[in-house]
Amino acid sequence: MTIEGPLVGQSSVCEPILRALGEWFGIEEALVDYVKDTDAMPTFVAATNDGPAGFLTIKRHFPKAAEIHVMGILPGLHRQGIGRALLDRAEAWLCSDGVEYLQVKTLSAARPNEAYGRTRAFYTAMGFRPLEEFKTLWSEANPCLLLVKKLEVGRPRPRPGSAPVRGASGRCR
Repeated sequence: MTIEGPLVGQSSVCEPILRALGEWFGIEEALVDYVKDTDAMPTFVAATNDGPAGFLTIKRHFPKAAEIHVMGILPGLHRQGIGRALLDRAEAWLCSDGVEYLQVKTLSAARPNEAYGRTRAFYTAMGFRPLEEFKTLWSEANPCLLLVKKLEVGRPRPRPGSAPVRGASGRCR
């Protein structure tokens, strides 16, 4: 597996991945917006010998705060370390640029959904912690959970094609 990024102009790579993830990205309008965003926002792309396998797009809110705006891994490749590797690479890049906080929004457990339960479990395992639930941010039918992770700045930016660097604590070093 290789990871490239941050890149812009990745809609042609990311759209097929999002379309393969109907359990998560079943609202066409939102999917189209995410695809457009991958053209403008920094995106990390993971690939296997078979082609693109997943991606992670970052939205920078402030100099010290960023968000995982959208992330997707092809369904048949879940639980193979691709999401972890993408997150490691993105965190290293963000840390090297002085970002201290990384957030992600996902569907709250207030609306039971097996797929999003796995998503929340992934982010929790990666060191994110629930911060707040917004019952109407997206809609009453889609309550939002905000998770946040504290990063440690000063970690060197990885060289293109290099392996992700992660300390035992899961923090930047």
